[in-house]
Amino acid sequence: MARLFTLDFLKTETASGAALGLAAVAALVVANSPLSGDYFAWLKSYHVLQIGPLILRETITEWIKEGLMAVFFLVVGLEIKYEILRGELSDPKKLATPVLAALGGMVAPALVYLAVAGGMGGPHGGWPVPLATDIAFALAVFALVGKGLPASLRVFLLTLAIVDDLGAIALIAVLFSQGISLMPLLGVLALLVTGAIWSGVRRIPAPFWVLGFACVWYLTVLAGISTSLTAVAFALIVPIRARTEDGQSPLKEAMHDLHPYVAWLVLPLFAFAKAGVSFAGLSLDQAFAPLVLGIAGGLFLGKQLGVFGAAWLASRFGVGARPTDATWLQVYGVSLLCGVGFTMSLFIGALAFPGAVDSPEQVEVKLGVLGGSLLSGLVGAGVLGLAGRRSRKKMAET
Repeated sequence: MARLFTLDFLKTETASGAALGLAAVAALVVANSPLSGDYFAWLKSYHVLQIGPLILRETITEWIKEGLMAVFFLVVGLEIKYEILRGELSDPKKLATPVLAALGGMVAPALVYLAVAGGMGGPHGGWPVPLATDIAFALAVFALVGKGLPASLRVFLLTLAIVDDLGAIALIAVLFSQGISLMPLLGVLALLVTGAIWSGVRRIPAPFWVLGFACVWYLTVLAGISTSLTAVAFALIVPIRARTEDGQSPLKEAMHDLHPYVAWLVLPLFAFAKAGVSFAGLSLDQAFAPLVLGIAGGLFLGKQLGVFGAAWLASRFGVGARPTDATWLQVYGVSLLCGVGFTMSLFIGALAFPGAVDSPEQVEVKLGVLGGSLLSGLVGAGVLGLAGRRSRKKMAET
């Protein structure tokens, strides 16, 4: 059942990669059309949410980044908990190699970024940007070229991406949660502890989970903490065990109900809001700026070196094992796909360089992320396509 649930989950995750791609292309087209002014004005426009005495006033960009993306991180948290307790991450032997590969895939991109951007006199603060992997895009590319490849490679990629997200979320919490207000933070902690205790002794109806998440989110915004952190923390208190009345798991229900909205609405809307880069007035100096080259190099070079190097070392020294029935060429292809940072890298880039969506730093972040992700996806698809053809040919000969 766990295996079937994971595969069903991945079908939507993989298919939504097309929607992400279309949203990114649409953003680029609009940002370089006569509608460019309206597009950027819309992203900067303020909108107010008021429920009784509770008022929040944020720009469209902030509502998407801290509002809708909180739902994305809630789903990521639910997925992480499920995989740890019931899925592939529950087996330590299956966990070791992708976990070590994920760690290598975070250290190497940071070093590459610092070497490239730092060596060219660029900002050092962008090193977290190329550390993340976009699960949806990476799986979408894998699905396109994955015919004939062992299923273990997909599991390896998913596990690695989940650990990667954990690391990215931890970085967001440590680096980008500043100016914290104590009282709202205490309210968040109180709600999380209360929810964890109550969920352990009695069944909590779905409306209370929705209300609880809304309260935690609101207090998180007031506290000045990244909503991604508390969204994952909230996911960890959602029960996974089935209810006695209907045999349904609240966690699986939440994943099932929320995932389509995240895959087809939240992530495409975020891509549309963040991928819009106006090339008007773009000079070669800006296109090859230290920030651009550092991020692109970190994603394309750093990710493949870190992921593949750590996976090979883990296998070489017996700490881990190569994915079942997979060749090292296939593992290398997956390592390349890990350089598709896109959504997560853009999210971290928005936190690392706060400011207007069309500011010079944000334009350079987008150029670096788009360039590094596109190069990683294309080369990764080529390597996996070649590896798949070799596997099919070998099977036909035997």
